[in-house]
Amino acid sequence: MNNQKQQKPTLTGQRFKTRKRDEKERFDPTQFQESIVQGLNQTGSDLEAVAKFLDASGAKLDYRRYAETLFDILVAGGMLAPGGSVSDDLTRTEFCLFTAQEDLETMQAYAQVFNKLIRRYKYLEKGFEEEIKKLLLFLKGFTESERNKLAMLTGILLANGNISAAVIGSLFNENVVKEGVSAAFAVKLFKSWIYERDINAVAVALRKVGMDNRLMELFPANKRSCEHFSKYFTDAGLKELSDFARNQEAIGSRKELQKELQEMMARGDNFKDIIAYVREEMKKTSISEQLMIGIVWSSVMSCVEWNKKEELVCEQSIKHLKQYSPLLKAFTSQGASEIILLVKIQEYCYDNIHFMKAFQKIVVLLYKADVLSEEAILKWYTEAHVAKGKSVFLEQMKKFVEWLKHAEEGKKNALLFIVNGRLFEEHKFS
Repeated sequence: MNNQKQQKPTLTGQRFKTRKRDEKERFDPTQFQESIVQGLNQTGSDLEAVAKFLDASGAKLDYRRYAETLFDILVAGGMLAPGGSVSDDLTRTEFCLFTAQEDLETMQAYAQVFNKLIRRYKYLEKGFEEEIKKLLLFLKGFTESERNKLAMLTGILLANGNISAAVIGSLFNENVVKEGVSAAFAVKLFKSWIYERDINAVAVALRKVGMDNRLMELFPANKRSCEHFSKYFTDAGLKELSDFARNQEAIGSRKELQKELQEMMARGDNFKDIIAYVREEMKKTSISEQLMIGIVWSSVMSCVEWNKKEELVCEQSIKHLKQYSPLLKAFTSQGASEIILLVKIQEYCYDNIHFMKAFQKIVVLLYKADVLSEEAILKWYTEAHVAKGKSVFLEQMKKFVEWLKHAEEGKKNALLFIVNGRLFEEHKFS
């Protein structure tokens, strides 16, 4: 027996010393801030010199790590505490956006400083947009003059594409909405944005990020009406923005109407009830018959599952539209409405390739059902058609149009009588 004491196993291995360069650097913006402030104090109000200083400093200072500090200083002169006040315990500069002159020309010059900086250091793009979002949440902590300058700058940056219109979402925060700060800020912002571009460019940018239907949120809940929005911005000299908001509300109303119309059709509600509902909505929302016939047509064509085979979809569409022709007839009492309907049919048949050969048959059916008049069809044929499938559809309609022009009334009636025997459709005009 071995009386020697057994040694306990031990873990052995090599200890690696962490290299100094791999140690995580402590976040300390103090030295960074002192460097930026010192440089801005030296360049003063010469924004060309400021831009050159910022360009050169990016090679020496850690912009990526201290982006928020950098933008705080350029805007407010020092690091911002939560709420928007500048930290008093750190170095500050008097040469910043908030101390600049309150005019559009000066704000345009500052926008160029930011533009040059971000073009030179692309990695700052995201941080800059986040900075603007933060500043908009701090609006109550700024003076009225500071808010005005920031609003003008933001509008110019939006016009130049330096930031996304998504930043406007910060203006919907309850804290800046309830005291009217958001709405007043928006006036200055949109004025400078529209001045730099136009309302159409503004509309495109808002739609791109889903902000086009949210502008009412600039006001407290008890004031979110199209009437209040329109009066507020019209009185502020922004009638084009008021008109845009009204148009957006109308589009929203039409979408809701179409949705309800489709649900009524899906339930199988009788046409009398559907027509009464639509006419009531037309009165309430001031929708014209010309707009309404487009909505009705879209609803009628989307309430059925269409066959994918061209030879079958034609017969299916004729059967379907024959059923719904009383509904279409109710909203084509004016010649202009008939033309709109013809154009909608043309566009639909072009956009849905299986319907290309069905166009003429649909028009003939609706003519027979007194939905479309002879005058409307002739006007569409000669001048009111659109470019989509023009040559194909005009060729399809050629014989029928010739007949409309030259046949006597008695012959028309006789031929219409033959429609039930399909001779009219298949032989005379196909």
